Amino acid sequence: MFCAEGNEVDIDLATLTVESLQEGFRTGQFTAESVAKACFKRIEQYNPKYNALIFLNPTAIDDAREIDRRRAAGEALGPLAGVPVVIKDAMDMVGFPTTAGWSKLYSKTGGIDLLPSRDAPVVARMRAAGAVMLGKTNVPILSRSGTHANDSWAGPTFNVVMPDRVPGASSAGSAAAVASGMAVIGLAEETGGSIQNPASAQDLVSIKPTMGLVPNAGVVPLSGNRDVVGPIARTVRDAALCLDVLAGYSSEDPKTLAAVGHQPEHGYTSLLSADALEGKRLGLYGPGWRNQPLSDEAAVLYERAKRELQSLGAVLIEDPFAGSGFADLREPTPPTPNFDARGMESIPYDLHQYFRRLGGKSAVKTFSEFASLVADADVFGPNGMLNFMQSLPQFTAALADPESPPDISAFITLKARYMRIFNKVLSEAKLDALVFPQMRCELPPLFGGETIQETTVGEINIAGFPGITVPAGYYASGSPFGLIFVGREWCEAELLGLAYAYETATHHRNVPGL
Repeated sequence: MFCAEGNEVDIDLATLTVESLQEGFRTGQFTAESVAKACFKRIEQYNPKYNALIFLNPTAIDDAREIDRRRAAGEALGPLAGVPVVIKDAMDMVGFPTTAGWSKLYSKTGGIDLLPSRDAPVVARMRAAGAVMLGKTNVPILSRSGTHANDSWAGPTFNVVMPDRVPGASSAGSAAAVASGMAVIGLAEETGGSIQNPASAQDLVSIKPTMGLVPNAGVVPLSGNRDVVGPIARTVRDAALCLDVLAGYSSEDPKTLAAVGHQPEHGYTSLLSADALEGKRLGLYGPGWRNQPLSDEAAVLYERAKRELQSLGAVLIEDPFAGSGFADLREPTPPTPNFDARGMESIPYDLHQYFRRLGGKSAVKTFSEFASLVADADVFGPNGMLNFMQSLPQFTAALADPESPPDISAFITLKARYMRIFNKVLSEAKLDALVFPQMRCELPPLFGGETIQETTVGEINIAGFPGITVPAGYYASGSPFGLIFVGREWCEAELLGLAYAYETATHHRNVPGL
């Protein structure tokens, strides 16, 4: 409950959607200002417990008030006008330092501030769409973990569904803000699971888009060849509406030229239908994809999900990748036990380009300046936080010359092999998509040292394929169980239709108790 123009209005922030917001604005039930104030009140109440947001936007109320003024004047508004959103810390947002979760990159913890002179394109697009940006969210140092944010200068983010389990990362804060009802949508970014992991860990919907669909300039990089930006939301429709805003060509990110002509003419909600699964052929998880079995309880939950999909008209194909050689391509990067880092060799060059974009007033303008600043941390050394980079065959040369475009020919060859086998299997089996459990087993303890055991991280990050996560139930412990729909490049609208049909029929997500 909160007040709008002096009257108490019945609205549940935990279940608020873009659609219900827009209807409330249209009828005058509430205003953008009153919604923003309600969100800040909720942040004040719950952020100390979950540590989702690390910076609050002092202009957010004024921004919301301006939207209300424009709405009252009959002016044209953006598609997300008045919608409260949060931004991942790794994304440049004017007026805030980009700390990448690291004390060395934040003046109040003894470091220096990276103060961008302009928004990242995705942040600029959210502004232009009228979103009310409440603040920036917590991440692990350099977004290096897909499991937790325990090493952030701001302290750990806690899982809203199960506070004693990992929250998923590196977009942990964005997921926690959305799961707790502090915001309606969170911007996330993925190199190796950092959209899909936190969404599934906290029982949410997410879109890991096709490589090149959404610009990622102005986002602290781990790999210019793998990094993608996408939304985390509580519903498929909300995620689709956000993707409409984020997707498309940006002159700041030339690879987005590949997306031209691949966005659906009528938007990413155009194929949302309760019967979208009818007659669709879906490939199932098996050793042909990856030779890592599901836990016994995950297998039981997956069987239930299969029955639900079949009841909605889907045709399920067991392990379509069997005999294809696809699973043989996977190669965890030493000393990491489960993470394939190939494609991240370019990080010195990618960081150099990021620092150049910050502008002339930035405390760091080149990779060399950054390396000097953090020399004592030995980031890429044997004991450094990104020590696994040394195992990538073309990394040493890239590190020696960070200002020159690196040789990533080995990655390009690997990517091509992944894409060829994937597309061949889908074509020969006449598959519309794949549907897997997003994780092989339930979430590990927050401080136990174990990592999330996902099913698609690496494969779809290297190949660049899209994936949509959707809640699909719970383990006996209460740990969320989620599905991920995976498909060919540029098929986000089709995948969203499948996820929407499943979501609409099953309603598995429960509002978490705070």
